[in-house]
Amino acid sequence: QVQLVESGGGLVQTGGSLRLSCAASGSISGNVMAWHRQAPGKQREWVALITSGGIPNYAMSVKGRFTISRDNTKNTVYLQMNSLKPEDTAVYYCFSTPGGSWGQGTQVTVSS
Repeated sequence: QVQLVESGGGLVQTGGSLRLSCAASGSISGNVMAWHRQAPGKQREWVALITSGGIPNYAMSVKGRFTISRDNTKNTVYLQMNSLKPEDTAVYYCFSTPGGSWGQGTQVTVSS
């Protein structure tokens, strides 16, 4: 089971961009990697995933604005977030399976 560490969160204005990173402690080449988020008072929701073969899939709420990618040589997954909206404000978590590992999360705040 790999350990995951997210980074790249912060405060950004509406319409801005951020790039999140998720660094794994070991190889993720055979894993499906995903990003989830949890806004205050809400349940955690799935945002995007990328298969071991590099095929992405997105929640409708972020499709066309977010891009998930992976670099297996660096054991890292990225989430490029563009055209950010206040409703994107949340703690963003990285997830890896098999193994079911979660990172500690990184805060993204989008101001209006």
